[in-house]
Amino acid sequence: MSRVTVSIDPHVHSEGSYDGHEPVELILEHAAEIGLDAVVITDHDVIRESRRAAEIAPEYGLIGIPGVEVSTAHGHLLAIGVERMPPRGRPYAETVRWIRDRGGVAIVPHPFQRSRHGVRQRNIPVPEPPANADEPVAADGGSEDEGSGTNPAAPVTEVDAIEVFNAWLFTGYRNRRARRFAAEHGYPGIAASDAHHLQYVGRAFTELTIDGVGSVPEVTADDVLAAIRRGTTTVEGRRAPIRMAAKHYVGAAGRRSAYYARTGAARSARATRRTTLGALTAAKVAALQSVHRTRRLLSWFA
Repeated sequence: MSRVTVSIDPHVHSEGSYDGHEPVELILEHAAEIGLDAVVITDHDVIRESRRAAEIAPEYGLIGIPGVEVSTAHGHLLAIGVERMPPRGRPYAETVRWIRDRGGVAIVPHPFQRSRHGVRQRNIPVPEPPANADEPVAADGGSEDEGSGTNPAAPVTEVDAIEVFNAWLFTGYRNRRARRFAAEHGYPGIAASDAHHLQYVGRAFTELTIDGVGSVPEVTADDVLAAIRRGTTTVEGRRAPIRMAAKHYVGAAGRRSAYYARTGAARSARATRRTTLGALTAAKVAALQSVHRTRRLLSWFA
């Protein structure tokens, strides 16, 4: 069977996010230049720029995949492959079900890091066998008897993957803890940059094995989502050597300068055209007013 490997950074923020800084066009250009096959824009609680990025990604030779980082009642959650914004502020397990019911994958980002709204371990919906046959386990991990006792336990919907390497963490402790948690519960592990600035895009990424296709251009967003669910992932995240990090930073700085030079020139040209058209319109209006006043003046002597 034919198969290919694709590289994806599934957790990146654009200027559409309250804490992002880069336009999606620049992020996509940079991702293509550094050899990624896909980058998912996961802005905080807004999905408009991510949908737009997914639409134009093929223009950069990338796989277009929409996504969002949604704020739940228990912490942040990545919704990858969805076209709509999940409801905010809902319980973690409920949000996971919402994402999966709509064909997306639910990924736990930077788990256990409360300073960045990471979910606590007890709130990740992990199915556990009931304590005994007569005491079913509810979706939140407690027994059914803890509630009213009148409704059957809601089926537990597991998350699809755990972010076991987040490049934005200052130490490796949370990443190691996330890796142990994923291994314990049999979850696929992914790596992501969680980039808020261009130079960090791709600093960590995930490699996915896609079966049944002969080349990367044949890979679709659905293929990527299916590979995450199957767990055919390889984590590529590590602290880059200073020389490599410097090269990465310089490359990003060069691309940013070139991008803004191009867009700045385009904006300048548009502004010039608007100014010229405005001047011509004003001149035309002034000429018409002058003719009108002249006719009125002549009419007084007729």
